[in-house]
Amino acid sequence: MQGSTADQNQTDIAYAATTNAATEHHSEHPDLRLFGFIVFLVSESMLFLGLFVAYFAFRVVTPDWPPEGTEELELVLPGINTIILLSSSFVIHRADTAIKHNGDVKAARLWFGITILMGATFLAGQVYEYQHLGFGLTTNLFASTFYILTGFHGLHVFVGLLLMSTVLWRSRQPGHYSETSHFGIEATEVYWHFVDVIWVILFLILYIL
Repeated sequence: MQGSTADQNQTDIAYAATTNAATEHHSEHPDLRLFGFIVFLVSESMLFLGLFVAYFAFRVVTPDWPPEGTEELELVLPGINTIILLSSSFVIHRADTAIKHNGDVKAARLWFGITILMGATFLAGQVYEYQHLGFGLTTNLFASTFYILTGFHGLHVFVGLLLMSTVLWRSRQPGHYSETSHFGIEATEVYWHFVDVIWVILFLILYIL
């Protein structure tokens, strides 16, 4: 009986040692999740690049761009929207800084919440602009490319809002985010910066050039 107990203890010790060794071996591997996410964003960049190339191709082969009769785009509302979206990049960075440097989940929640409001304001401004434009999706080639480019970007803004909302929901769980565990916050920030950069390019080619 004692021999059986001793054998069981040795088995438990061996199992624990094996588990610890496996855990240590696993922890030695670098976390490649953020790298994979950046690769995904690079692929998204290729989609936008294709749309940008198509836009400039249409512009080059079309004698009048925008075609005659197309209402000129206003700059005030898109300009305000641009300021809001760019400012939101600085706001969301505050959330990333708060969690990485201080492990301050409450501050991260606050900055994410403000960023969500700013992103939602941007989308509301875009919808308002759509409702007051003097052309529709099928009016002409310029109108079609305008709606496709801005609409595709707006979809990415909406996805960003979903990501931030998910982070806020998960942050309710104690210890889910900390100084050493913050992938969700970091990845969402990187995504939001990507969305902002794409909008700056869109603003320049659609409203300025």
